[in-house]
Amino acid sequence: MIVLGIDPGTAALGYGVIERTGGSLRMIDVGCVVTSPDLVFGERLRIIHDAVTELIETHRPTLMGVERLFFSKNVQTAFAVGQARGVVLLAAAQHRVDLREATPNEVKVAVAGYGAADKEQVGRMVATILGLAAVPTPDDAADALAVAITVANRERIGEPAHAAVLDRSASAPIQRGESAYDRAVREALARERTIAGGGRRAADE
Repeated sequence: MIVLGIDPGTAALGYGVIERTGGSLRMIDVGCVVTSPDLVFGERLRIIHDAVTELIETHRPTLMGVERLFFSKNVQTAFAVGQARGVVLLAAAQHRVDLREATPNEVKVAVAGYGAADKEQVGRMVATILGLAAVPTPDDAADALAVAITVANRERIGEPAHAAVLDRSASAPIQRGESAYDRAVREALARERTIAGGGRRAADE
């Protein structure tokens, strides 16, 4: 099974291609698509779409794994990443490639065993899992390989893919019942409420 992992972004979009044979994984290709900020945004999206299309046609993946947009403090960045994600999903649909999605937290847990792992830790684990002599660079490329590893390891042939109930922008049908994504969102919201509550108490004092 060939899996193409994508870490979406407009300035830099990471990609990684791996092959799963039985229980073993090996890297086939890795890199980063960089677009110039001097270009109009629509042109940058076209470049990303063309690059992903070329990757699909070259490697003919069984599956594509795309990092799911969770949330961002920078709204402008979140919108840009969402638009980049959109053209990636479009390329997958145009080539009828099955798509799987994972949140950053799910990827970190799957690769590093720890949801708060930093990029350096994730990169080292990617290199270890794939038997690479060095950590892939840049970080976007390592992150894309991490997405591919996550998707490859959790895939069960013949089982349908579903989206989490809270994930209205996911590409797969909605699944009822709490998923890992639902839990991640619920826990993040609870943390934000706790932090906000603490800030209000401090201000009152």
